[in-house]
Amino acid sequence: MNNKALFEALRSLEQEKGISMDAMITQISKAIVIACKNNYGGNDDVEISMVPEKNSFDVKLNKEVVEEVFDPDYEISLEDAQKIKKSATIGDKVAISLDPKNLGRIAVQTARSVIRQGIRDGEKGQMLAEFQSKQQEIVTAKVERIDPVSGGITIRIGKAEAVLPKSEQIGDETFKEGDLIKVYIVDVRTTDRGPRAFISRTHPDFVKRLFETEVPEIFDGVVEIKSVSREAGSRTKMAVYSNDKTIDAVGSCIGAKGARVNTIVEELGGEKIDIVEWSEDPAKFIAASLSPATVIKVVIEDLEGKSCRVTVPDNQLSLAIGNKGQNARLAAKLTGWKIDIRPESGFFGEDEETEDEVLIDNTEDTTPEEVENIATETEEVEETAAEEPTEEVPVVEMNVDSFIDDILRTGNEE
Repeated sequence: MNNKALFEALRSLEQEKGISMDAMITQISKAIVIACKNNYGGNDDVEISMVPEKNSFDVKLNKEVVEEVFDPDYEISLEDAQKIKKSATIGDKVAISLDPKNLGRIAVQTARSVIRQGIRDGEKGQMLAEFQSKQQEIVTAKVERIDPVSGGITIRIGKAEAVLPKSEQIGDETFKEGDLIKVYIVDVRTTDRGPRAFISRTHPDFVKRLFETEVPEIFDGVVEIKSVSREAGSRTKMAVYSNDKTIDAVGSCIGAKGARVNTIVEELGGEKIDIVEWSEDPAKFIAASLSPATVIKVVIEDLEGKSCRVTVPDNQLSLAIGNKGQNARLAAKLTGWKIDIRPESGFFGEDEETEDEVLIDNTEDTTPEEVENIATETEEVEETAAEEPTEEVPVVEMNVDSFIDDILRTGNEE
């Protein structure tokens, strides 16, 4: 490998791995200094010049000019010094050109380790930057491998790889190698073992970001998503609001004939989505959150503790509660209130109305068409995914032995 080929190899490494040439030159220089120190009795007074634009690569070791040489690793005779520099005198330092290929086996092994570590650090830095730039965003990734035992999926995001564990996949969705899938980057952290990315398709914000992508009014800030509660693979509830009274927040998210919400439902593998209108009035918001059930009355029992009692028609009690309590549970998460649901017949015990009792007129808030759009049949509750996946982002190692050997053989070839 001549100097030109060396720098071409570094440029290729930069393109393939995303590791800058300057960073690799720094690592190569560091490796050569360590190799010289090991090969020349600890002498690390080394001058290294690598200029990619000129394909120049020079390594020189400085030695002191003396009358009589006692330590050849640090000293050079006046006679030999003047062959290199005619004006050299006793006490001067003279730079002696070195050929890296003569550094010795141990020195080369040390240099190889340093360069390899530099490549690993560069890959980790590149991976960290790749994920941090997309943190809390949805990205499109390519399925690389699928573990048949754990069900975990190795995906590629740009030049980095990550693992989407089975616990962060939606229901029984299946993928095959080569598929393009959307994932949400929950968090990115740097640990002693390298960068760790937490990636999910079950996180509530995954649904939020999908709506931001699909609904222009949300992207432009005209419609705001106030809160999202989700049991991935089964049902999601989302509260939206618009400061512009001419804009129907719920209708904007649903789209013409349900086109917008159906696109997201398809991405989520058929997961049901209830879209309700957020209100500053907690009674109205709580009533809307229990959609598709009709609410007759909301009684605010403890404003500070956020607990309330809701009355629904007898024939809609099961709809309001949902299968295994799912509808009520999601409504509580959506609103942040503790909701006690009872039937109109009052078999739980009728209490007299108080001043805190609020009657809800649903005819003003929800039209029959809107109810039809957002009403869905209640499904079995699937086990909620863990809050934080723990899969570690793998670091892809590069086989650099031959590349490093070529670097150390390059020397001062032109």
